[in-house]
Amino acid sequence: MSRTPIDITLPDLTGTRALVTGASDGVGLVIATRLAAAGADLILPVRNRAKGEAAIATMRDAAPAATVELRDLDLSSLTSVADLGESLLAEGRPIHLLVNNAGVMTPPTRQTTADGFELQFGTNHLGHFALVAHLLPLLRAGNARVVSQISVAANQGAVNWTDPNWERDYDGMRAYSHSKIAFGLFGLDLSRRSRENGWGVTSALSHPGVAPTNLLAARPELGRTRETAGRRIIRMLSGRGILLGTVASAALPALLAATAPDADSKLFGPSGPGHLGGRPATQRVYSRLRSPEHARRIWELSAELTGTSANAGI
Repeated sequence: MSRTPIDITLPDLTGTRALVTGASDGVGLVIATRLAAAGADLILPVRNRAKGEAAIATMRDAAPAATVELRDLDLSSLTSVADLGESLLAEGRPIHLLVNNAGVMTPPTRQTTADGFELQFGTNHLGHFALVAHLLPLLRAGNARVVSQISVAANQGAVNWTDPNWERDYDGMRAYSHSKIAFGLFGLDLSRRSRENGWGVTSALSHPGVAPTNLLAARPELGRTRETAGRRIIRMLSGRGILLGTVASAALPALLAATAPDADSKLFGPSGPGHLGGRPATQRVYSRLRSPEHARRIWELSAELTGTSANAGI
């Protein structure tokens, strides 16, 4: 089956300082490359410097004039998040765009971050929450757009309020959904708090649909020695143009969320059947993300767990 090319046109981003997490490969690399090609100055925070250098080389093949700063960041370590925040705050340059894209998915056994949080909750949500809290003065100075990359998995499951770190009855997929619901609630509460406090920050959600990214690839450091059967099926369907997206098309919802004029509090995702692939568009916010009470609750819990209450404006 042939695939109709899908793309969007980005506005001129000259003068925009953008930070993209998880941009050393996959969807994040596509997002960062497209932003750089549109003129943005990129901050590329990575865990692995060698992968970061390779990513920059790839970006410059597509955008020779790209301005990219490589920084160190491990979202599974609150110390690493704070170090990056302190470094950027010391420089004092406003940030105009933050795309919180990095994530991990379904380790076969429960693993923890450097701070003792369940790995998916700690990395996908708490690490990004802390990053926004630390960078809030720079985001406010830049009247920034913050994009939080969630998942179709946020449309299933629930926040595990009684055991947010999954110390009992760990289930990788349920814990993943929990982390992405929490992250989506945070993104929407960021919009509310910005409006109420006059921060000037807009916040949008995006999800990539389903595409053959590295989330389900072999990850020995997560205890996964080979790619999952699900990823093999995803790769086959994507390659044949059936329902699912490609890595390039999966980046488009986040790019639209980052650049659309009227994006605050909206969810962007693929518009095809089941929102698994297709052109990027707005879609109805998932039911699990619609409770203002839950959004406030997850913000307060996250501020407490990360020790960023003062930074987070509480």
